[in-house]
Amino acid sequence: MARVELLALLCLAGTLGAQATAGPRPDARVGVYELKLGDFSVKVTNWGARLMSVVLPDCKGNLADIVLGRDTVAEYFNDTSYFGPITGRVAQRISRGRFVLDGKVYHLQRNDGRNTIHGGGTAFSKSVWTVKEYVGGGDSPYVTLYYHSFDGEQGFPGNLDAYVTYRVSGPYTLGVHMSATALDRATPVNLLLHAYWNLGGQGSGDVLGHELRLHASRYAVLDEELLPSSGRVAPVAGTPLDFRTPTPIGARIRQVTGGKVVGYDANYVVDGEGMRPVAQVRDGASGRAVELWANQATVQLYTGNWLNHTQGKGGGVYDQYAGFTLETMGYVDAVNHPEFPSQTLLPGQEYKHDMVFKFSF
Repeated sequence: MARVELLALLCLAGTLGAQATAGPRPDARVGVYELKLGDFSVKVTNWGARLMSVVLPDCKGNLADIVLGRDTVAEYFNDTSYFGPITGRVAQRISRGRFVLDGKVYHLQRNDGRNTIHGGGTAFSKSVWTVKEYVGGGDSPYVTLYYHSFDGEQGFPGNLDAYVTYRVSGPYTLGVHMSATALDRATPVNLLLHAYWNLGGQGSGDVLGHELRLHASRYAVLDEELLPSSGRVAPVAGTPLDFRTPTPIGARIRQVTGGKVVGYDANYVVDGEGMRPVAQVRDGASGRAVELWANQATVQLYTGNWLNHTQGKGGGVYDQYAGFTLETMGYVDAVNHPEFPSQTLLPGQEYKHDMVFKFSF
């Protein structure tokens, strides 16, 4: 079994101690869990069920970590860039921080101007998840994490049990399997993994030269607040959002804005149904590539538009476009759009979200 790097956060007397009133904080139950298969290594922490690192070779055999983030769990405490966590109970944005379910209006934490993003300011991404199982080595190392979201947490109705399993299922293959069950009341659920990738290695510069292919011929039209206010879905053909053939991420980036800043923060409707290919990305310089498969309806492409000399690993900093995200999920703000497929679970129903990252070099 690989070593569990339990973090001694030693009273958090300094910086974190002064910030303790800001919300929940890591404690002695927090650890870092390594999944290792040969020279492929993945690290996860149960603070926010967060993906901390993915290390693999390039075409010359040089190892590098391709996930943006921090060096220690303590440094994630006040992270506002969402480096690597599972977000929920409903990820991405909910218009005006409200929705109506079974005739009742629910009001949520507003943490994105007038709106709610990633469920609110606390809970899933800023809580300690329980480690249910952990096998760090062998042919299929994995860790399973559990979180109980109580009735009324972040304003959402009903008790919810959520799980995520990170599994190295083969050479250079990482599976991320999310599930949740509504225990007693109907509730919306839409979880996502908010990991930033740079196939050249975190801290190696921008990702504008990465070639991206998306299996998506349509996109949800978003307004300036990155909400699908019109409820329209439009073809990508003839727009700067068209990645149906491999295209450098930076080729048309100056033609798009994601929330009043230049860059992609776009929601694509993935072609097909069930477990299917979503995207391929390749970095020509390192030779590293990734193929993403998932079973969700949409994927959000975000190019780190708001990174601005943001603290990163090893004393480095991340500037704009230092990484990209591919966040598979249900439709954005589906709770306020009956024309979109529902994200509401009835009591006893289970939500399942599977992602598989197949890396090569």
